[in-house]
Amino acid sequence: MIHQIKNNLILNAKNIVGWKTQQKYVVFSVDDYGNVRLDSAQARSEMDLAGMKIYSRFDALDTLETRQDLEQLYEVLQSVKGQDGKPAVFTPFALPCNIDFETMASEGYAQYRYENLDRTYEKLSARDPQAYQGAWNLWQEGIRTGIMQPQFHGREHLNLHIFNDQLQKRDPQLLTALKNRSYTSISDEDYPQHSSTAAYDFYDPAELEPMKENLRDGLTRFEQVYGYKSDYFTPPVYHIHHSLFGTLLENGVKYIDLDLVRNEHQGFGQFKREFNYTGKKTPEGLRVMVRNVVFEPTEDRGLDWTAFALKQIEAAFRWNRPAIISSHRVNFCGHIDAQNRTKGLAELKKLLQAIVQKWPEVQFISASDLAKIMTQ
Repeated sequence: MIHQIKNNLILNAKNIVGWKTQQKYVVFSVDDYGNVRLDSAQARSEMDLAGMKIYSRFDALDTLETRQDLEQLYEVLQSVKGQDGKPAVFTPFALPCNIDFETMASEGYAQYRYENLDRTYEKLSARDPQAYQGAWNLWQEGIRTGIMQPQFHGREHLNLHIFNDQLQKRDPQLLTALKNRSYTSISDEDYPQHSSTAAYDFYDPAELEPMKENLRDGLTRFEQVYGYKSDYFTPPVYHIHHSLFGTLLENGVKYIDLDLVRNEHQGFGQFKREFNYTGKKTPEGLRVMVRNVVFEPTEDRGLDWTAFALKQIEAAFRWNRPAIISSHRVNFCGHIDAQNRTKGLAELKKLLQAIVQKWPEVQFISASDLAKIMTQ
C-alpha cells in the first residue's frame, strides 16, 4: 500500500510543473539509433570467450538496426492512427557516425577513425546482406513518410577521452571489442567520473573544449546523413555540461532533452543539482524538454510495461501535459535474438492500441513538432 502511494506521488509529482496543453499529444523519444554497439552473435561469442562481461542488455543485444528491425517496427507504427489520421511516429535520437573499424585495423589501431552511417550500412550490406541489404533505403523511406523523424544524439555514442586513453595504453578490452567490430562490454573502473558510452562526460574541465568541435562536426554530419538539420538534442546517457549549450545553439539546436532532476558534473568530482521541466529555458537560450513516461519493454524489472506506461500517460494527461515516452532501440532489436524484437514490438503494439482505445482524440507527433507547438 505504501509502495503504491509512493509510486502515485512520483507519477503525479513529475507532471506538476511545466508547459500545459488541452491536446493529447504522444511522443516517442527513442535513443541510440544509428549506433554500432554490438556487431553480431559471433562477435558476442568471441568477446565472451575473451572474458568480456555483459553488464546490461545493451551489451548482449544492442545492434545497429537491421532491415528486419525496421520493417517490423514500421508495420507496428502504421497499425494505429491518431485523431488526425496520422500513424504513430518515432523520434529516434540518432548518431550520424560510428567507428571505422576497418581503417583502424589496417592502421594497427594506432588512432581513432570514424565514418558516416551510410558508409557503415554500405559495408554491412556487403558483409551481411541477409540482415543489412536494403536497411539504409528503409531508413530513408521512414524519414520520407514521417514515421521516423531522427534528432541528434551526439556524433558517436562513445567517450573519446576514455577511448583515446585506452587506445594509447593498448587496453585489451578495447582492442578485443574493436577486433570484433563492436564497442561494448568496456569497463569504466579506471574513470570514476566517466562512462565509456557517454560522449560528453569529463573529469577535468579542460576536456570540454574539444567537445565543442565534436558537436559542430556531429551536427554537420547529421545533416549529411539524415538529410536535414537537427534542432533537438539528447546527450548520450543524459550527461552534458552547460558550457556546451552555446555551441549547440550556434549550430541550429533549439531544444534539449534533460533529466527531471539533473546532477551536472562541474569537474574534479563536484556536482550541482538542478530541477528541469518541459518548457524551461536555459540561460543560454535552449528550451528544455523532460520525458515523463518510461517504456522499456524488454528490460526485466518484473513490470507489466504496457500497463505501467499507460498509468504514466494517464498522469501526464490528468495534468494537461503531453506524454513524452522515453525508450531505447535495444527494445526493438532482433539481430542477436529475434525473440527480443518480437517481445518489444508486441508490447509496443499493445501500448499503441490501448492509447487509441482509451484516448481516441490522441495525436502522435515527433519530439521536434511538439517543441515547435510549445514555443509558438
